[in-house]
Amino acid sequence: MYKIIFFSWLLLLSINTFSQTTLENYLKIAAENNPELKATFSEYMAAMEKVPQVGALPDPQVAFGYFIEPVETRVGPQKWKFNLAQSFPWFGLLAAKENVATEMANAKFEKFENTKSNLFFEVKTAYFNYYFIEKAIEITKKNMEILQVFKRLSLVKIEAGKASIVDELRVELELNDLENQLALFVDTRNTIQTNFNNLLAREVSNSIEIPDTLWQDELPFDKLNMLDEIYANNHQLKSINHRLNAFINQEVVAKKEGLPKFNIGLNYTVVEKNPSSTAIDNGKDAFLFPSIGVKIPIFRKKYKALIKEAKFLQEAESFKKEDKKNVLSTVFSSSYKNFSDGDRRIALNKKQSQIAKKVLDVLIISYSTNAKDFEEVLRIERQLLKYELAYQQALIDKNAAIAFMQYLIGK
Repeated sequence: MYKIIFFSWLLLLSINTFSQTTLENYLKIAAENNPELKATFSEYMAAMEKVPQVGALPDPQVAFGYFIEPVETRVGPQKWKFNLAQSFPWFGLLAAKENVATEMANAKFEKFENTKSNLFFEVKTAYFNYYFIEKAIEITKKNMEILQVFKRLSLVKIEAGKASIVDELRVELELNDLENQLALFVDTRNTIQTNFNNLLAREVSNSIEIPDTLWQDELPFDKLNMLDEIYANNHQLKSINHRLNAFINQEVVAKKEGLPKFNIGLNYTVVEKNPSSTAIDNGKDAFLFPSIGVKIPIFRKKYKALIKEAKFLQEAESFKKEDKKNVLSTVFSSSYKNFSDGDRRIALNKKQSQIAKKVLDVLIISYSTNAKDFEEVLRIERQLLKYELAYQQALIDKNAAIAFMQYLIGK
């Protein structure tokens, strides 16, 4: 007996592991193929290309001059003039600009990660909903089979004169309702299947593998530590932190923009020979090196405004962070309630289903012997259907709540 129990438990564990692996494979396919996820990653890569752009020195300037009227000098007339100049910003300005661009790119990366986590949550939810619809179809068909058995039993009773034709008609009413419900479930299954396959960016007609019994996920941390994990790992909060750091560095940029900038230049003048000159350096080109210039930002209003702008943006991100933490706290509290409620309903509806089955079996036997309690049979049959569907719904509600909390902690 112990061996049978052990191997049964081992088989159940392997089936659940296989099913969870199947879902993980679906998540991998979604991560590789989903177009929205690809779009956010491309935005991140584009933002990274901003870093070398803002960190580069300004392009050097080359100027060329031609003397229409040559300027006569002791060594000959000046004909051409070349100038090469390079501008240099204040020390640390380029590094500060790179920091701004890097933090903004990191914010884009957190947006990508948040999109991926949300995609995983949507895939899991669609998978759980598809499981529920399949189970709802299966349960509805089984209940229709029970009613068909009961219908045949009522016909026997009617032929024997122990029951009324009304009994058969009532069963027909119940079957018609279930047939309509079954058709709705089938249509809903097609919709969920289309949604699921679109999330994976594959053909909408592709089949979806589901387990015979859905496993029950558990929280990765206890309730007290979950909120701390959310505050530490939520991608939306991380994105706000990176933008806040970007605006802190933007303030540094604004201050350094208000400091002097330097220019270093090289001048080269082409001189032709003077036929009438006997100077030894006649026709020798003249070099003037170096030329140094300083750009002094005298008008300070613009730079003060840039500093104030950066400070206001920092303040805005700080308020956004505080608000986001409040929202996350509220959402987590609601999700944890759904998780606890789902856990309770799983136990309740499993117990209620077992009791309803026993009651239904007793009532069918009672009806087959003395044709009594017909209405009670139909009522219990409806309750059994309700409890079985509620049990499956509770399973997916619990797992969906955990999937959403995993999204909140950035998984």
